[in-house]
Amino acid sequence: MTAPQWEGEVTDARERREVLSSSREFTGRVWHVRRDVVDLGSGEPVTREVVEHTGAVGVLALDRQERVLLLRQYRHAVGALLWEAPAGLLDVQGEDPFEAAKRELWEESGYRARQWNVLVDFYNSPGGSTEAFRCYLARDLELAAEDDRHEGEDEERDMPQAWVPLDEAVSLVLGGHLHNPTSVSGILAAAAARARGWDTLRPADAPWEWRRT
Repeated sequence: MTAPQWEGEVTDARERREVLSSSREFTGRVWHVRRDVVDLGSGEPVTREVVEHTGAVGVLALDRQERVLLLRQYRHAVGALLWEAPAGLLDVQGEDPFEAAKRELWEESGYRARQWNVLVDFYNSPGGSTEAFRCYLARDLELAAEDDRHEGEDEERDMPQAWVPLDEAVSLVLGGHLHNPTSVSGILAAAAARARGWDTLRPADAPWEWRRT
């Protein structure tokens, strides 16, 4: 069977298929799981289980030497210590994503930034999760005063920091040494944006139509 060849513009498009039934299967502390029966328009209806996620933001922080800030954090689900860019859930009711990104950078690293842009947007696992993710690029960094630092809790307590040159970070990603999606996507997007003279960057307050609230 030969796949049909698309002749239109290659860009994602909203198109909601009919949900014949939907039920909440699990209610969690942060996110929930529902089961949908969906009519795809051809063939028999399919059943899909969906993680209802709050969405999240991340920050690719770049200093004046073009080094990337990475934090080492334990991730229980995969049983690993991962090097990650600062990131966090959009779980504060009504909080603007850009404000959330600034808060996460300060809370997790102690840094604030004077220059912000949108770097890249993506769905983290669209086959089974509603999680929309926006990664910002933060530059012109300044470390907050000692008495203006956030005390982390649980996995965020005492996270080691590393400053990695952007080119080296790209090599770490391509060599299979970094696995966190914020780090992988943010590092590669930053390198691509730099190669284009940063012309692809969007304003920090650019609309985020693809986030489902």
